[in-house]
Amino acid sequence: MSTISATQDTLIRSRKSVLVQGICRSVLTALLALSLTACGMLDFFSADTSEQPTELQDFSEEVRLNQKWSVSVGDGQGDRHNKLTPALDGANIYAASADGTVMSIEKASGKVLWRVRTDQVITGGVGAANGLVLFGTRNARVVALEQSTGEELWNVGVSSEVLAAPQTDGRVVVAQTVDGKLIAFEAASGERRWIYESTVPALTLRGSGRPLLAGNTVVAGFSNGMIAAIDTSNGFMLWEERVAVPQGRYDIERVIDVDGDLLLSGSTVFASSYQGNLMGFDLQSGRIIWGKEGSSYHGLETGFGNIYVVSDRSHVIAIRNNTDQIAWENEQLRLRQLTAPRTFGNYIAVGDFEGYVHLLSQIDGRFVGRTKADGKGIRSNLLADSDTLYVFGNSGKLSALSLR
Repeated sequence: MSTISATQDTLIRSRKSVLVQGICRSVLTALLALSLTACGMLDFFSADTSEQPTELQDFSEEVRLNQKWSVSVGDGQGDRHNKLTPALDGANIYAASADGTVMSIEKASGKVLWRVRTDQVITGGVGAANGLVLFGTRNARVVALEQSTGEELWNVGVSSEVLAAPQTDGRVVVAQTVDGKLIAFEAASGERRWIYESTVPALTLRGSGRPLLAGNTVVAGFSNGMIAAIDTSNGFMLWEERVAVPQGRYDIERVIDVDGDLLLSGSTVFASSYQGNLMGFDLQSGRIIWGKEGSSYHGLETGFGNIYVVSDRSHVIAIRNNTDQIAWENEQLRLRQLTAPRTFGNYIAVGDFEGYVHLLSQIDGRFVGRTKADGKGIRSNLLADSDTLYVFGNSGKLSALSLR
């Protein structure tokens, strides 16, 4: 495994992406549409750009996706550009919609096991593990439901809106808020254990990645370009490292959020930042294992000896693991607002703003399959489990797709 020998400040250079140069012309217009909490939050998809998304081109399909079942989950993502991603746990999949609907569905058949309608506007969800179903809300609540029945177990207030799915290991629940806090609760009761606080820049993207739980450690990425590892038992910081350094004169040029879900592969935590870098850190020490300049507001994926990333321009890129060598790059989905990459068999799956699911070969990045899953588009991350791909469209349609 190669190690980066340069100093961290030299290594971590935040790039000024072409996208930011394009939207700087309309900063004032975009700012008028910001959702404001404690700081300015930029809805990535609200900025106006002169360049249009790439039109899809025909290709010779090698595989086809067959719909096994579909279920309607409330109003889906709602109108606030949420990214409510379902959660797989055991034999079931759990999904929530912005209007407060939460459901438990049998993965194999699509049978609805229970459906509850809460009085919450859900913005962060879903987490599911160890008998709990978890979500966060626009009015700063973290809610735990009983996994087998949907009964509410506890409901606690936090300091601000929750945009990422809370996570649990059965002992603690950890949730991240948009004002830069990571908060831990007792899983059984919702009693608060500790709070970790980060600084929040003047302007950030609207979004947060899910906290990553591994043993007695939770790792989270923040809008200031940092990731931190915290001891779940006492809240002590184990290490803190920078993924990106803000550069530029204007706040919009200095946006360096770590918004994508963190990925644990072996003992390496992979993180990506907007207008920053792609990085790998040792879980125990925080030592830099790997790094490459790049800009993404998604998480990374691994497979076939590659690290996969969807860039801020919606290029799908494969990088040789632990190197800066690009194995392949597919630019044919440029500006189509892709989801994070998901490995699915021998393929990479991504969804786009028109509701298409694209399958690309892990070997060379060529298109091998495509299907339209939701007429209102796809923002939430895709999920893969064995031979099934789960897609939650913006309209609320949850589909299970298999290869044929």
